[in-house]
Amino acid sequence: SDYKNVKGFVIIFTCNTCPYAQLYEDRLIKLNDEFSTEGFPMLAINPNDPKMKPGDSFEAMKKRSADKGFTFPYVFDAEQTIFPKFGATRTPQAFVVDSEMKLRYIGAIDDNPQNAAEVKVNYIEDAITAIKAGSDPDPLTVKAIGCSIKARKAQ
Repeated sequence: SDYKNVKGFVIIFTCNTCPYAQLYEDRLIKLNDEFSTEGFPMLAINPNDPKMKPGDSFEAMKKRSADKGFTFPYVFDAEQTIFPKFGATRTPQAFVVDSEMKLRYIGAIDDNPQNAAEVKVNYIEDAITAIKAGSDPDPLTVKAIGCSIKARKAQ
């Protein structure tokens, strides 16, 4: 409800400790800077239990966000109730929804976690472009590459 006149959202389940999530941090900032002005702001959610991964505590999240200069909200799924509703299993994992909160894309951010300079397919950008054009993203899902979510109990 804090967002007015949006065309959708990019929701990223991520964390401080996963090496894959760390590889994507600068790319997420760039994506948010580009697409939030076009009506697709980003929201990052840390789903990990800090008892299992102390580096994913809320205090560590605040420090990471400040140190990296995140330009998007980075919130904590402290009760671990949000990620199961999305079906998220990895960090990082992307979900793109339209203005009606209809899920339009699930999966990887792009096709090269290791090297941003060698990305050939940017799945989030392509999904947003399709939604803006009134089309369905293609593909609708791509396997997310990253670390498993550290859940404290079976979800």
